[in-house]
Amino acid sequence: MNCEKAEIDRNLGLMRDYISAGRAAGADIVCFPEMNVTGYIDPGQYPDAVLSLEHPAIERVVSLSGEYATSVIAGFVEANPGGKPYINQFVASDGKLLGFYRKKTIKEGEENWFAPGDGRQPVFTVSGLAFGLAICADIDDPAIFAQYAGMSAAAVFECAAPGLYGEQETRNWSSGHAWWRDNCWEKLGKYAAEGALYIGVATQAGRTKDEDFPGGGYLFGPRGERLAESGDWAEGVLYAEIPIQEGTGDPEHV
Repeated sequence: MNCEKAEIDRNLGLMRDYISAGRAAGADIVCFPEMNVTGYIDPGQYPDAVLSLEHPAIERVVSLSGEYATSVIAGFVEANPGGKPYINQFVASDGKLLGFYRKKTIKEGEENWFAPGDGRQPVFTVSGLAFGLAICADIDDPAIFAQYAGMSAAAVFECAAPGLYGEQETRNWSSGHAWWRDNCWEKLGKYAAEGALYIGVATQAGRTKDEDFPGGGYLFGPRGERLAESGDWAEGVLYAEIPIQEGTGDPEHV
């Protein structure tokens, strides 16, 4: 998704379109990139786009999950009364907020703006699939994915917004996309095989007012294989299936 910075109503409108289309295509889960509601903002520059979980924008996303009878994974910059904001990815299903994960891996370049989460890694179960969440730079911490595997998650959704380096005017979209694609292939394929996990990726795409993002949707299987990919850096949708065993309370790879 192309997520313009601080343009929350615009981003919510795009979300509705994607959720509606996903539901029409039979999607049980619609996963959006990191910070897709607020855009990838500098909290000091856009303080009005720093939201709480009770903000009407988040309530609208929860409402959309009920309106379209589906599960939605979405992200935003979350206000932190005790300090710097969090990077939050939450799950809503059938009109209810199921919970959230706060990004653990805050690296140089983000540490002046954001606080790391408290380390909690919840596992959600919707449509028979048990899954966890990871956010962007979490890709560099294999322990996060191993912990989900140890908690009997069948899948992890990696929601990302890695900004591209260099001047926008001379942007090489092909090389930028290739950098992120190769990073996902190398690391997430390995984690998937080590934990017998499915790992899905949703990445911010395209140009915003002052930053560009590489795009890329991927699904890795529990042997580390690439099961599906979006193919380029354009905004769009990747539809893919994660098989589960019917008739049991816990999902199993089949």
